[in-house]
Amino acid sequence: MQNSKTVATLNDLLNITNDRIKGFTKVEDKVWDSYPALKVDYDQMVRESKVMRADLIDLINERGGKVDDTSTVAGALHRGWIDVKNSFSGDHAESTIQNVIFGEKAAINSYQEALQSGNLCPQSTVVVADQHVQLQASYQKFDNLEKLLN
Repeated sequence: MQNSKTVATLNDLLNITNDRIKGFTKVEDKVWDSYPALKVDYDQMVRESKVMRADLIDLINERGGKVDDTSTVAGALHRGWIDVKNSFSGDHAESTIQNVIFGEKAAINSYQEALQSGNLCPQSTVVVADQHVQLQASYQKFDNLEKLLN
């Protein structure tokens, strides 16, 4: 029973990581003119997301689970909202940064819930905790920038 809970929780995190990767494609080239220093951080976040995705898939496979390599409905709605919002917004860079912060915060909360759920096996807990720290670090970079903008 525990194994199925672990796999389900890991698949939920995989869906969220896929949302994150898809969301990053919405960011590309929207903020670099105004904030060129963020490009390095952004590129690192994309690389980390792809590693996180691969690690989650490995954990699911190691537990004999079926990988659900999709994204969430909420993520798709959020990306759609970003498109609508950006079509009316005069400042795509600031709006984009706010959307990155929103998405990172949502991912952090989901990871925190997974860690607190008791559904993860010990090995998965270690990997998910490490990914949680990575999410918090990327969130902090963009949150600090948003505070400077306000």
